[in-house]
Amino acid sequence: MKVLLLNPPRWHEIVGKNPSIIEKHRGYNPPLGLLYLASTIQKYSSYQVQVLDCQPKEWEYNELREFLENKSFDVVGIPTMTFTLIDVFKTVQLVKSIWPKAIVVLGGPHIHLFPNETINLPGVDFAIMGEAEFSFLKLLKYLEKQEKLLEKVPGLVYKNKEGKIFVNKFEPIVDLDKVPFPKREMLNIKSYTSLLSRGSVCTSIISSRGCPFKCSFCDRPLSPVTSYFRFRSPKNVVDEICYCLEYGIKDFLFYDDTFTVNRTRVIKICEEILNRDIKIRWDIRTRVDLVDEDMLFMLKKAGCVAIHYGVEAGNDRILKIIKKGFTIKKVKEIFSLTRKVGFNILAYFMIGLPSETKEDIQDTFDLAKELTPDYVHFTIFSPYPGTELYYKGLDRGVIKTDIWREFARYPCEGFKVPVWEENFTREELYKFIVKFYKRFYLCPAYLFSQIRKLNSFNEFKKKVKAGVSVLTMRKDSVDKLR
Repeated sequence: MKVLLLNPPRWHEIVGKNPSIIEKHRGYNPPLGLLYLASTIQKYSSYQVQVLDCQPKEWEYNELREFLENKSFDVVGIPTMTFTLIDVFKTVQLVKSIWPKAIVVLGGPHIHLFPNETINLPGVDFAIMGEAEFSFLKLLKYLEKQEKLLEKVPGLVYKNKEGKIFVNKFEPIVDLDKVPFPKREMLNIKSYTSLLSRGSVCTSIISSRGCPFKCSFCDRPLSPVTSYFRFRSPKNVVDEICYCLEYGIKDFLFYDDTFTVNRTRVIKICEEILNRDIKIRWDIRTRVDLVDEDMLFMLKKAGCVAIHYGVEAGNDRILKIIKKGFTIKKVKEIFSLTRKVGFNILAYFMIGLPSETKEDIQDTFDLAKELTPDYVHFTIFSPYPGTELYYKGLDRGVIKTDIWREFARYPCEGFKVPVWEENFTREELYKFIVKFYKRFYLCPAYLFSQIRKLNSFNEFKKKVKAGVSVLTMRKDSVDKLR
């Protein structure tokens, strides 16, 4: 059996996704989900598997068509996010037009939000909710043997001959150390880099899955798939780092939702890196209430160079509404401490949150300036599907219809992401964002501080390119933002 794991082109991202200098120029992350699948298939079967990532190639559909017409596969697996659903759907149609007998399987976060809508999309044969490494492999084995044991595949969404939909119970992987490392060498590793890295090659790495926190703007708390928190052992994590070093990768972004949930594990990962005398640069994403001075010094000693903090809002009233669980006082304390230890800092902020006023929005920008992070990530709040605030928006009539479910049923171009238009219109919020980006990144003091920190010409080029994007942001381009 020949299996293609295909990351589709991304040319039809839905209208209204927030403008972000960091996201736009961050570069491409390797599709770890597909690489985990490929590694599992290779380790536990004899099936032939190929991974194709169209995004760093910047392929359009004619180029993908040419590739498909010169190949042949029995099964095609495609990762699916709600934001990429239009391109996923177009890719499914293209695959089926060339290989009508190929089995198309969708997986990813969109599936656990909309399993029924996904399996009803034309051309989709199966969908898998949650972690698919072993579920996908089990499905392949049943397909090869032509055994009708689909009810035994955890998380599988499928139809019987009469068109009845079945959604199997999801089973999370308890021991993450049993999952083989993603084989990054199956792709061109030089295609993956980051605005925030010093080197020319960077990779993401995931050391835990799930999130135990209850932020009301996030879909993790209400999902049985993503609310169950587990983590890999320190040895297993550092073994993967050493595996990447063999391919010249020395920059890492830990893409855990919250890296420092378990303090003991964080310290042991650092000790493992130090004991093996590994020289790397790495970033983490976490919360201000989950670090302390001793941990920060240990992270720094082990090569961690940057920390990404989700602050989100500029005053305690809004933080309470979105259930962040900490205060502005704590934010200021930890930013000061993080700066003192010597980390670069990326801070995430949102505007347009429920009940937010112009004064609240100004508080957010004032806090961003006061904290003096190295990078800021300003976005317009969007009530995403599966979140507490989305359901509240529907109940209160701020969101008129179940717009995300409608989009999941009929993914068409021109769809606009909903925003919380209670006190501000989409256009007004976008103008705020553009103003904040320009005032922050084009401030002479900020520019001078960043120039002083440059370490290479490659880093200089990346930051100049990002700076040009700030200069060219337009207040009147609401319908064109990506």
